[in-house]
Amino acid sequence: MQFGPVPLDQALGAILAHSVALPEGRLRKGCVLDSAEIAALRDLGLAQVTVARLGPDDLAEDAAAAALAAALQPGSGLILSQAFTGRVNLNAPAAGVVRVDAAAVAALNRAHPAITLATLAPLTRVEAGTLVGTVKIISYGVARAALAQACAAAAGALQFCPVVRRSASLILTAVEGQDDKLALKGRRAVLARLTALGMDLAGVEVVAHDEAALGAAITRAGGDMVLILTGSATSDLYDTAPQALRRAGGEVLRFGMPVDPGNLLFLGQLAARPVIGLPGCARAPALNGADWVLERLACGIKVNSEDIAAMGVGGLLKEIPTRPQLREPK
Repeated sequence: MQFGPVPLDQALGAILAHSVALPEGRLRKGCVLDSAEIAALRDLGLAQVTVARLGPDDLAEDAAAAALAAALQPGSGLILSQAFTGRVNLNAPAAGVVRVDAAAVAALNRAHPAITLATLAPLTRVEAGTLVGTVKIISYGVARAALAQACAAAAGALQFCPVVRRSASLILTAVEGQDDKLALKGRRAVLARLTALGMDLAGVEVVAHDEAALGAAITRAGGDMVLILTGSATSDLYDTAPQALRRAGGEVLRFGMPVDPGNLLFLGQLAARPVIGLPGCARAPALNGADWVLERLACGIKVNSEDIAAMGVGGLLKEIPTRPQLREPK
């Protein structure tokens, strides 16, 4: 691609490289100059303009952006915008999470400095219309060979994962002397999380903080997932809630997670249904580690102990002003 100032009589068909104000508006940077536009520039007293010209092996920015976005789309489930000024946006069609192949994105971005793809972090929760990624061709055009390399790297780089588990039940335990508002607060927060995912709250039951009572409630629970929020924090692999799950015939897969807030989560299963022992911070609407587990399981993504162990990198570390013991002194 050639770039630089040229006399007006040599600018026909070239790409204008800077915006120009006209009495009736302006000529936009990036437009292809025709005879009427050159006459308008001449009327301003200009003798030359800075332009770009594509070479025979170059593809214009909009066409290049559209081609790269099309290479990203198959199997991704994402919605593409129309190309404009070398940009195409990729949006989520509904609630879910998005998988990102970081290595593929890096390979795509190495193809040429003018070819770029920016994305959300891997496994970010999205809603309908959420911007998942944006393709941007930085220059007015790009070499077809470099674009072909980027398109080859694009396959499978992005994948939208919709919610497939449509409901969850919630079991709350109450301890003696506990304020009833605590259970109501937990119910509201969990309902809000499920609603954001397009899921239904299949049922809510409040039982005593007792292994037998909780085990029976787990056995009765409906929905595609079972959520447990105890009135007394689960602090051990063999505490009341994990033991209640075992009593109900379930299995505890993981206790504790390296995400704060969210440390006191446990993950289990009952037959084919995931069971999440929610940490106390799940009573608040703020993002916590349980959200990461809930969102992925809701979208049919398997979560095991190794996956939770890996969540320590970027593990939130969001301070809670009302926390009895702060992580760091003020």
